[in-house]
Amino acid sequence: MEMTAEQVWREYQEGISFCESIGLFDTVRNNENFFIGKQWEGVEAKGLPTPVFNFIRRIVLYLVATTAADNIKLNASLLRKDGVGELMCKAINGEFENIFEQNRMGLLIREFARNAAVDGDGCLYSYFDPEMPCAGGMGGIRTEIVENSRVFFGNPNVRETERQPYIILARRETVGKLQKRATAFDAEPGSIVPDGEQATAEEALRKSTVLLRFWRDEETGRIWCCETTRTGVVRPAWDTGLRRYPLVWLPWDYVQDCYHGQAAVTGLIPNQIFVNKLFAMSMVSLMTTAYPKVIYDKSRIPKWDARVGTAIAVTGGDMGQVARTMEPAALSPQVPQFIQLAISLTKELMGATDAALGSVRPDNTSAILALQKASGVPMELVRQNLYQSLEDLGRVWIDLMRVHYGTRTVRLEDVERFDFEGAEDGLLTVKLDVGGSAYWSEIAQMNTLDRLLTTGRISVVDYLERLPNGYVSDQTGLIEKLKEREGEKA
Repeated sequence: MEMTAEQVWREYQEGISFCESIGLFDTVRNNENFFIGKQWEGVEAKGLPTPVFNFIRRIVLYLVATTAADNIKLNASLLRKDGVGELMCKAINGEFENIFEQNRMGLLIREFARNAAVDGDGCLYSYFDPEMPCAGGMGGIRTEIVENSRVFFGNPNVRETERQPYIILARRETVGKLQKRATAFDAEPGSIVPDGEQATAEEALRKSTVLLRFWRDEETGRIWCCETTRTGVVRPAWDTGLRRYPLVWLPWDYVQDCYHGQAAVTGLIPNQIFVNKLFAMSMVSLMTTAYPKVIYDKSRIPKWDARVGTAIAVTGGDMGQVARTMEPAALSPQVPQFIQLAISLTKELMGATDAALGSVRPDNTSAILALQKASGVPMELVRQNLYQSLEDLGRVWIDLMRVHYGTRTVRLEDVERFDFEGAEDGLLTVKLDVGGSAYWSEIAQMNTLDRLLTTGRISVVDYLERLPNGYVSDQTGLIEKLKEREGEKA
């Protein structure tokens, strides 16, 4: 099953044409600029003020924080019960924990959700790295973030990855590195050349676009892959052994008949521009008219001296007609009202209310919890889509374990080695367990513990053992001292 570099490059160009037709690249660049605060990019200010009051960033960070919880754990369970299957679940769940720790999945999940909110889509790509240090000593699974502008689906009208005829991932690499890899896979390193006119640049700095093309064999149902550039093949087509595409895709908001989603930032940009313009015009008005101006009789005072405490000479006449101040123009009170109204309504419609953002006094914890829960209801669909994507990621990991792990060392009760070849996705279900991590959840927990301790339902040791981390310094040492005292009394 051979694939030529010309064929893959042609499909890549078709993907770029589709993305350009929907304005993806311009949208991503514009959204990224507004999110990080470069909100006057390309505007000729001509010396006028260019204020930035970036409420977009706070709204997006709130949406990401409420969507991507920290306490996330993948659990595999059996569709049928037997001794070997239970051992398989324990081994896979142990590997899930190792992968989470080695890839710092908490950070990746937040970046995954952040990319979806700002750019429109998030993508996680997983592969087996034979050089990755792990407990078994035989390589491990790596998961990386891929920008949506570097992912091209064979059928751009369908957003499900498993229904794609092929998927192309694009990245930039140095020509020297690509030529070494082509030599290792018995390809033609001489066919790998830089993109564009870079003949005079040093080879170490010259780069080429490398395309990783995945497709499904119709007969076997397994995933094949090849690696090419515009001019040559880096690695010929090979059977990966996988039954699932090794990536998961998350659109922030679905767009009909398109695999790219709608970003949360896109709808906020017009409001941000309106607020910035009002602030800019208000600043100009204040700088030009806010301070009083002096009007004086030039025939009686040749030159006005505005220095503090300086005497001004006047030649005859009524002193009351020498000079007076011009009252400054008053800024319309509707301007700050509309600015505040635009910001508050934008936050409210996005679910980022004052209670959700913590901008209220925590006098009534129950009421705050209720308001937070209500404000998070519009985000439930995005949250569930994220959790579904992470469960799909767990299935991808199981598929990679089945193909690459083989028999390796595991940490189980009476078993030191386990053969992962029998880890079939069809025999297992993957469930994502999510724990609460919100700030107000900690406050509710603290209030409950305080009441239990005050009423004598629990001891001080029980209270300290269940106390969230960070509230008491040397919490473990304090618990041990209290237990020693209780033991002496006994």
